Order: sequence, then structure tokens, then C-alpha cells
Amino acid sequence: MPGLTDSVPVQIHLTTAIDQEDQHDDFVFDIEGQLVQMGKTLYLRYIEETVEQGRVPVTIKIMPNGDVKLTRSGQNRLQLNFRRGHRLSAQYKTPYGLMNIDTVTPLLNVKIAERPLRGELKIDYLLYGGDQLLGKYNIRLQFTI
Repeated sequence: MPGLTDSVPVQIHLTTAIDQEDQHDDFVFDIEGQLVQMGKTLYLRYIEETVEQGRVPVTIKIMPNGDVKLTRSGQNRLQLNFRRGHRLSAQYKTPYGLMNIDTVTPLLNVKIAERPLRGELKIDYLLYGGDQLLGKYNIRLQFTI
């Protein structure tokens, strides 16, 4: 694994499926990113290019206990916390103010292998604004050196 200050370039294959109301969208990204280890925590960083928001820096923090935090640092800052089987609070910062949201994560699976360094994340989550279901999301991410 990389050391405290080492940043290792990785290739990322990311697919996201989104169900909101009666609409289904699939997104696929093949991008370059960086993997950094600080202590026993891994950070995967990459830039997501979107039509709506342009270049959006994304950080996925993989904690030693298997929890995951996803941060999108674009114009609208979004931090989502994932713990399998739990409802966790998060905040979505928009130009119109701060919105409190919750994630419920029925599936969270993280696999990391060292030789060669590679990993896989599977996250299925429900996004709530209060008691209202805003959408269902499936993230599948693979990275390799």
C-alpha cells in the first residue's frame, strides 16, 4: 500500500445508476485518479466531468471499519456517509442554502487487494430529504494501478 505521503495514480471505472421518481439514468466514467493512504484510511480522488456542473472534484474516503464517505466539491458541495444497514445524516450545500439529507445503505461492499493494487466498491443507497425518498442510487467503482 502507498505510504503516508505517497499518491499513486490509478485508473477508475465508475458506473452510477439513478432512479428518481419515474426516471432512470445510467452514467459511466473511465477516468484517472489518485489513491492516497493516511494511516489505515484510503482516499480515492478524481475529477468528474459533468455537463451541468463542469469539473467536479470527488473524494471517496474508505475507513478501516468499512464505512465510506463521498465528497463532491463542486458548486454544490455534497458529503454523503455510508454505513451498511444504517441511516446517516449528511448535508448538501447549494447556492440556495444548506439542505439536510439522509442516506440509507442496504449494500456496502469494499474489496482492496495489494498485489497488484486494485479495489472495488459497491454502494446501493437511498437518499432522503426528511421523510421523502429523493432517489435510489447504485455506485460501482473499480480502480487499478
